[in-house]
Amino acid sequence: MENDLLNFALKLKIMQTEKLIQSLLEQVRQIINQVETIKNYDLRTLTWKENETSWNMLECLEHLNLYGDFYLPQIENKIKSSRFKPTPEFKSGYLGNYFAKSMLPKAKLNKMKTFKDKNPLNEKLDKTVIDRFISQQIKLLELLNQSRNVSLGKVRIPTSISNLIKLKLGDTFQFFINHIIRHLQQVDRIKAAMKKEGTRVADLQHAL
Repeated sequence: MENDLLNFALKLKIMQTEKLIQSLLEQVRQIINQVETIKNYDLRTLTWKENETSWNMLECLEHLNLYGDFYLPQIENKIKSSRFKPTPEFKSGYLGNYFAKSMLPKAKLNKMKTFKDKNPLNEKLDKTVIDRFISQQIKLLELLNQSRNVSLGKVRIPTSISNLIKLKLGDTFQFFINHIIRHLQQVDRIKAAMKKEGTRVADLQHAL
């Protein structure tokens, strides 16, 4: 990890604060649009899974909701209580940049261990999970807009790993949103696997 941090440190760029916020706002809008498309799926589709240990679509979203339950109030409270004025530029921290980039999905899935309290495997879930997820994204849009009034670099947000590990607000937003993007790609892979399985079953039935 130490070598990775050094490599990322060399690549750290100074970003214009407003451009960063605008980029993150657009990503969240796209996230909302993507999840809106599955609201009309029936519960059987939303709870389909490849095997007993894999997540279904609702479990992916509930996992994100559990993280939202932690980070969104933290971000809101820190923005409200901050006395740090906004700055025109933002530079990622070494650790924040590393965390944010590690969340981005790669061509070959890099599996990560999920904390037990954030793992919704085999929970009985319904479509309200989707509504809660979208509500959280709307809240995230509000917080991104509010963040224009504070310093993205000086406001620090505790992580779910430990209260002792804190990331810059700008890095927390990027980490949090990249994590969402990662699992929405997982939702897309579930859709593809379900379609493939449906085709395989149809071919088998035709053969019989």
